[in-house]
Amino acid sequence: MSEVGHQSDAFEELAMPLFDQLYNFAHWLTQNREEAEDLVQETYTKALKGFSSFQLGTNFRAWMYRILRNTFLTSRTGLKVTMTVPLEPEEDGPELAIEHDTPETILLERSNRDLLQGALDELPVYFREILVLCEVEEMSYQEIAETLSIPIGTVMSRLSRARKTLRDRLQPQSQKGSAAIAKGTNRAL
Repeated sequence: MSEVGHQSDAFEELAMPLFDQLYNFAHWLTQNREEAEDLVQETYTKALKGFSSFQLGTNFRAWMYRILRNTFLTSRTGLKVTMTVPLEPEEDGPELAIEHDTPETILLERSNRDLLQGALDELPVYFREILVLCEVEEMSYQEIAETLSIPIGTVMSRLSRARKTLRDRLQPQSQKGSAAIAKGTNRAL
């Protein structure tokens, strides 16, 4: 078998198990199914072309994520400052109720999920990507540092700020008002 054939087989063996994870990360970044599919396809194309530069024994997963992220950042989508809102929401199909769920619990779960998704969507890309890599993709700080090409200390501080920002956005307004009254900062009362 030729050298190119061996490289192609090696690439396929390393890259294909990452497909779903890369698509998930791309979807979080782009917030659009079609753009995520295009981004993953472009990532695999670039990775295959550049596979000869990959050093075996290093972190292939981080290498693929870095290609995906860089492709996103250099794309029209990644550089876009403003967000567009679809006229019709995407429908993922009907959700099936589990026997022990009541309409109220289903409503609360959907409401919480929508609140979390909305708060995540409002985060800047550099916070959103670090949260997704850590919490969803379960990457170590070292893997995140390699993927994003930033120091591990920056990973930790950015992750801390992202969590705090997300927590602040999810905290109900009533709790904020109660906290202000409890601290004695609300002088209007």
